[in-house]
Amino acid sequence: MATKSRFIAEPKTAADVPLGTLPTFMTNGRVLMFITEIETAVAKAGVDRGPIHLVEAGLIDQISELGWNVKFDGHHQFEEVDAINDPPIGILKNPRLVSRVTEAVAKAVGEHARNGELPITLGGDHSLAMGTVSGTLSAHPEACLIWIDAHADINTLESTESGNIHGMPVSFLLGIGGQVPEFSWVKPLLKADRLVYIGLRDVDSGEKRILRENNIKAFSMHEVDKYGIGKVVEMALDHVNPNRDRPIHLSFDVDALDPSVAPSTGTPVRGGLTFREGHYICEAIYETGLLVALDLMEVNPSLADAASVRQTVQVGCSLVRSALGESLL
Repeated sequence: MATKSRFIAEPKTAADVPLGTLPTFMTNGRVLMFITEIETAVAKAGVDRGPIHLVEAGLIDQISELGWNVKFDGHHQFEEVDAINDPPIGILKNPRLVSRVTEAVAKAVGEHARNGELPITLGGDHSLAMGTVSGTLSAHPEACLIWIDAHADINTLESTESGNIHGMPVSFLLGIGGQVPEFSWVKPLLKADRLVYIGLRDVDSGEKRILRENNIKAFSMHEVDKYGIGKVVEMALDHVNPNRDRPIHLSFDVDALDPSVAPSTGTPVRGGLTFREGHYICEAIYETGLLVALDLMEVNPSLADAASVRQTVQVGCSLVRSALGESLL
């Protein structure tokens, strides 16, 4: 039996997204998907092509087969954003591009979330979550964030060594990233006790300090190995959503999965989640009936052979289906 959402409106409707993105679709209880064709801050080119591969793999039809009404709104881009004329600010790479794209995404996500619609964002690198999570929290200020990733992405201006903003979005969302005028639009709406990580295994020393100082709950692969994924998801929900009454934003970076499962991604780290562990997370969050937004990030078809790309894209499609209600039986 399908799980009824507490926050997504009925009846099934469709609407366009008034900003430059790639394909948009809306489904059961007004769900829409933004697919951003911008590399934003990532150092390794090609991640912008991931969403296209996911759609071309049949993701729209796959979701339709789950009983969702889907509207496919074609391809769009941020033509007004010029990455070439975007010099660093200090160490930060492409700050104006990242800011303009993520702010546009935030406005669109927020608008549709306020209409009782569930935004799904396919990335693209994880800096996009500055926009998606900001949009969700503008509509659902009580929402919690479940971040599935090999990396904490919580570096600040002081701690980052690379200047890659895709390693910093969580710090900006918490309001601890540092003073950067270009990102003044990002409001510190996320509270540390409404954030939980699952799957961490490649965390910078500065990030470990930030996690400790802010008392942020994180389940590394050590805890997954020790307790099993079922118990970890239960403990994660108990921390950020103890009464099971808060909306959930699920942000899933495919590099949380072991490279043997999802090899075509920008920063693979061995020792990650198995195929079933990743899918169990999505299934369990769907079963709560509390999901209000979903990100699937960092599918990069330029970084592996054709077979590995196909495998990663198939896994990405499968994760989305699981988060939208596909079950094994």
